[in-house]
Amino acid sequence: MLLLSTYSLKWYGIHRILEIAKKSNYDWLDLYMDLKEFDLWDIDYLKDIKEKSKINIFSISTPNKWLNKTKVDKIFEIAKVLWVQLVTFSPPHVTDKNKTWFTKYLQEVKNNFNFNIAVQNIENKYIFFIIPEYRSMPFDEIKKITWYTSLEIANIDNSSSIDIIKASKMLWSSMKNVFFSDKKWDEEWLLPWKEAWWISNLPLESFLMNLKANAYNWFITLKVNPENLWVWDEEEISKNLEKIKNYYKKYYLDFK
Repeated sequence: MLLLSTYSLKWYGIHRILEIAKKSNYDWLDLYMDLKEFDLWDIDYLKDIKEKSKINIFSISTPNKWLNKTKVDKIFEIAKVLWVQLVTFSPPHVTDKNKTWFTKYLQEVKNNFNFNIAVQNIENKYIFFIIPEYRSMPFDEIKKITWYTSLEIANIDNSSSIDIIKASKMLWSSMKNVFFSDKKWDEEWLLPWKEAWWISNLPLESFLMNLKANAYNWFITLKVNPENLWVWDEEEISKNLEKIKNYYKKYYLDFK
């Protein structure tokens, strides 16, 4: 199932994002809970615009820093009201003062809801070259929090021994979402198709075909930087989103 992350249109408000998604024939969304977008934290408002747009919000992905138990509980409340199937968290950021929401609380409540709680892989970034920006969580470790996981392709280190196909195999039985994008050198969250001039660092077509061949049947979520969708031009947004659907259809849906 192909979802569109609202992160990909995050420079718009949520009401406008739903309008654009609907016009582009994307009826399934992952809701990115941007802390700066206050509308996203208004439960009644979210419920109302979801019902009016008739778009299904199947997944929620959370901010990658500045979370605490209060915000986590609010996200769970939103997830219940919107009837999502999955909520994905990142390991805590070094600036998070209290990390028990991740180390203890998620484990305590993981079976309390009608949706799954997943943890995604994070990128190995360092502050001053020595301090890990996020809690170190190898692939075999992120399953230990709630068992369920999401794979963020943009966070795969191309210089490591783990590529995106190997990463998916390591997470396989636990994987509920794949945040799908391309990357090249120091550029991330790029649109995942090949133009004549484009050289990707990732075997994306093989990756999708491998998912299909192994009967992966959970979410694949398009998550790119807004400028790569040309968000200042609605016609270009629709064209790019249509290209993504055709790409997904060719290498995943139609692959046999």
